[in-house]
Amino acid sequence: MATFFTSDHHFGDHRRLAIDQRPFGSVAEQDREMAARWNATVSPTDTVWHLGDLTRHRDPARVDALLSGLSGVKHLVSGNNDGPATLAWSGWASVAAYAEIEVDGYALVLCHYAFRTWNGMARGAIDLHGHSHGRLAPIRRQVDVGVDAWDFRPVTLAEAIERSRMRGRQRQRG
Repeated sequence: MATFFTSDHHFGDHRRLAIDQRPFGSVAEQDREMAARWNATVSPTDTVWHLGDLTRHRDPARVDALLSGLSGVKHLVSGNNDGPATLAWSGWASVAAYAEIEVDGYALVLCHYAFRTWNGMARGAIDLHGHSHGRLAPIRRQVDVGVDAWDFRPVTLAEAIERSRMRGRQRQRG
């Protein structure tokens, strides 16, 4: 059983195709492909922390159909585009605007938004966020887990840490 992190799917949102230059021909293709990549990555017993902006769908039946079709035990850390139907979905294991958890011995601060500083930062805590769609310059121990930065799929903490370390090595060489 693994733990995954992701953000900013914006299922059903046609604007994201142009704004983020997503490589899909239509919203339907985008939604099918992102759901397929989620399910190819996450097993039914895995845990997924979604850090906001899951869907623009407002109809509770559409939200239920979408989320019920995605693998894993799902937690939501809400984003600015998560509407009442998303927040009220009965299948969430938890819903919050902010969370502090521990995974694999690492203290994590989870929020839709990136922080300049965060609780436990000086003691090695890692900030995982979304919202910036891969456009925000990373800082030490902070990782954007949004789908636009991760080939439209959830990622493990180990993957996020490795990418963060690789960026640190590149800065040291340059």
